[in-house]
Amino acid sequence: MRHRPISSRLFVDNRQRLAARLGPNSLAVVNANDLLPSNLDGTTTYIPNTDLFHLTGIEQEQSILLLAPDAHDERQREILFLRQPNAHVAVWEGPKLTKEQARAISGLDRIEWLEDFRAHFHHLMCEMETVWLNSNTHPRAVVEVETRDARSIRETQRRYPLHTYRQLNRPMREIRLVKSAPEISLLRRAATITKEGYDRVMRYVRPGVHEYEVEAEFLHEFTRRRGRFGYQPIIASGSNACVLHYLSNDQVCAGGDLLLLDVGASYANYNADVTRTLPVNGKFTRRQRQVYNAVLRGLRHSVAGLKPGKLAKVWQKEGELFIEAELLKLGLLRPRDVRNQDPNQPALKKYFMHGMGHPLGLDVHDWTASSTPMTVGWVMTVEPGIYLPDEGFAVRLEDNIVLTLDGHLNLTQDIPIEPDAVEAAMRRRALRPAFRRSVSRR
Repeated sequence: MRHRPISSRLFVDNRQRLAARLGPNSLAVVNANDLLPSNLDGTTTYIPNTDLFHLTGIEQEQSILLLAPDAHDERQREILFLRQPNAHVAVWEGPKLTKEQARAISGLDRIEWLEDFRAHFHHLMCEMETVWLNSNTHPRAVVEVETRDARSIRETQRRYPLHTYRQLNRPMREIRLVKSAPEISLLRRAATITKEGYDRVMRYVRPGVHEYEVEAEFLHEFTRRRGRFGYQPIIASGSNACVLHYLSNDQVCAGGDLLLLDVGASYANYNADVTRTLPVNGKFTRRQRQVYNAVLRGLRHSVAGLKPGKLAKVWQKEGELFIEAELLKLGLLRPRDVRNQDPNQPALKKYFMHGMGHPLGLDVHDWTASSTPMTVGWVMTVEPGIYLPDEGFAVRLEDNIVLTLDGHLNLTQDIPIEPDAVEAAMRRRALRPAFRRSVSRR
């Protein structure tokens, strides 16, 4: 566990919030993610299941949580199953959680070994009527590999065909959309680590550095502060920034270009998602600043538009109309382009083709619901952009915003974003030793 311990009260409260939504005689099953293979005998880095973490704080593979709030035996109402530690596993993989350690992390009283799961599960299935099973039903998810959840669903329905089955992702979405105060604190920590990374990079970037060297500066700062990359970083100079999910990060940053950085830290599995656009030589050109300010105004407008009760699709449309007006001012669109546009493919999509933002939390693209109005406790990214491949640059800016009772809390407000502030931050390069070409440039 890289992050500092988290109070188990967070996970206890989350389980109580879920239990209140399950209905009578219900059993919920939450599986850990698989440890995925790479090539030959290799495996990828383990990624905890975020629903299981949200409910238990457990980050260990093969773990299973059973929740049965109405079970007759009170000790059957919450049970966590873990791999049993042994000497062989300790040598090859490191120590696994003891029951005492799992209790301290999760706040669960009942911890059992995985080998006893089948008996306890059968007992509860004989008592319960409705079974809540998990699956990845995110609208943009492409699931091509059979998951642990999929295997669990198939086997459970085969053995117990007459139960009523429901999707656990629905109540999980409800409780994960609204962040509690402890979750906001963890997101704030991820944002603070991200700020330290941006501070370091703004002092480092100059003509001649490679994109991957900039990536390394972020990695250094995140790692030393107990963080990780929340997602694959986008370090895109010049026209590379016009590729929305540019991941090569292998080109030289040239003087006169802009450098688009879409990089966020993860801390305790909670993520920041931040974008800034920097002038490689430390100063925006007149044209770059014009476009930059248009995007910045769009960001300010959309932050102000985040209000409880508003649907995300309405907010998106409001943001698009604002960017459309900015594109008209910049001369990129003409009034007749707007008048004659196809409603299904608005003219602004040539220059701004993605969403205005998304919920943020344990997943970078956290649970969302197009039909659910925003409410206090939502955390949203706001990320307008203008992409100009014909001019060889793009500008995207992104902040992380909490909807509060009295407005908004900007978790990333300390990362310079005003163009003058960005230039001032980059002038601090003079405080660093003279740049030296790395041996990798041969």
